[in-house]
Amino acid sequence: MKDVRIAVDRQHISGKLILPEPPVNPKGAVLFVHGWGSTQRRDIAKAKRLALLDCACLTFNLRGHAHTRRQVETVTRAQNLRDLVAAYDFLIEATGVLPERVGIVGSSYGGYLATLLTGERKVQWLALRAPALYKDVDFDRPKRQLNLDADLPAYRRRRLDSNENRVLSSASRFEGDVLIVESQTDTIVPAQVIDNYARAFIAARSVSHKVLAQADHGLSRESWRRSYARILLSWFEERLRSVSASSGIVLGACQAATSTRTLSRSPSGG
Repeated sequence: MKDVRIAVDRQHISGKLILPEPPVNPKGAVLFVHGWGSTQRRDIAKAKRLALLDCACLTFNLRGHAHTRRQVETVTRAQNLRDLVAAYDFLIEATGVLPERVGIVGSSYGGYLATLLTGERKVQWLALRAPALYKDVDFDRPKRQLNLDADLPAYRRRRLDSNENRVLSSASRFEGDVLIVESQTDTIVPAQVIDNYARAFIAARSVSHKVLAQADHGLSRESWRRSYARILLSWFEERLRSVSASSGIVLGACQAATSTRTLSRSPSGG
């Protein structure tokens, strides 16, 4: 594991690059993006386990968090999206992995940003845990102020189509594989938000929707965190099996006839 600094907007954000050991040509690369008020710390263990599957991983801290937390009052969604784009570009350059073998893991606010990233960069695998949803207006407004919007909880309980929200529009154009993990008792990202995301991925090759039984938004119990890690790692293991390391091509990428959409909300115990 190597500490790295990623340049963005004449600043630097910190990250950790985790490579397979012993050194091999990675089968893929995965970028982790944390939620609002969190840091990369909770992603490192999962990244290390993915590295055991010969996958290169990068975790990092969005601006407004960790050593840049002094910016928490001013950082915007636009700036954090640029953070994610910069981290993606860094991962590609550092590993040499083809964009056709890149995955993104995003939690809550990070899931929102990860979905927007698919409109900016090539992503093959998109794993979202409790992805958040925000109104499109004021994209350059300090993100922290968005939570002061008294209408936001009601907005998140609305059924929305992909043409009614920017992130859902991005989801509708994504053509890779999708994993959505829902927390059954989430009061911050309610089930309607998850349904809006799941319905939006109309072009995706596959969509798998899992529910963590009884879990809250932040996965406050260790058993819930373990269950999520098992789901995530199992899903990526299946994706990586389809990769031809010699050719760098994802097998079946153009075989639309084999597409699957697993949208059941069966709870996963922990």
